[in-house]
This record gives sequence, structure tokens and C-alpha cells, in this order.
Amino acid sequence: MDAVTVAMKSFVSISDFNKGMAGNIFESVRKTGPKIVLKHNEPECVLLSPEDYETLIDRIEDAEDYALAVKRLSSGSKPISWEKMLEMTGITEEEIEAAEDDEIE
Repeated sequence: MDAVTVAMKSFVSISDFNKGMAGNIFESVRKTGPKIVLKHNEPECVLLSPEDYETLIDRIEDAEDYALAVKRLSSGSKPISWEKMLEMTGITEEEIEAAEDDEIE
């Protein structure tokens, strides 16, 4: 399929919602991916499946973490060891393991 055809299939008119086609549109999002909702031929919103939304949020958080790491590493400060971080915060390995166990349950 060429790019134009793929792009055209990702658009849906808000009028389709008013015609009772929301269920079909949501099913299409689950099967084929995001849809761009048009209102008066202008993008109004984007519909994503919950899984696609979670993936997007995870990628944004990863990018923010990466940017923060780059900023910190380029600031000239030296990284500290795991042991030093535990000492500075007063947190023990046992507390971390207990917290991890709580998350799993």
C-alpha cells in the first residue's frame, strides 16, 4: 500500500461518531492502530488503544529519563556508587527488596 492510502485509512470523520459508528471505529483502532479524528477537515484528536497509549507514555518517560541522565552526566558531577547512594539516603538493601516484593504481589 502506498503512503497516501495508509494515511487516508488513518483518518475518521467526527460525523461517523454521530452516525453511531463509534463501536466500529474503536474496533478498527484495536485492529489497525491509531485513528485521527477530523472535525471540519481539521485534526481534532487521536484515538489510541490502551496498549498503544501505555507504550507512548513509557517511551515519553524513557526519553525524559534519558535527557535527565545526559544533563546530569554533562554537568561535570561524578556518579556515585550504589553503596554510597544507600549510605546517603539511609535506605537498606533489605528495604529495597521488601518494596520490590510488595510490587510483585
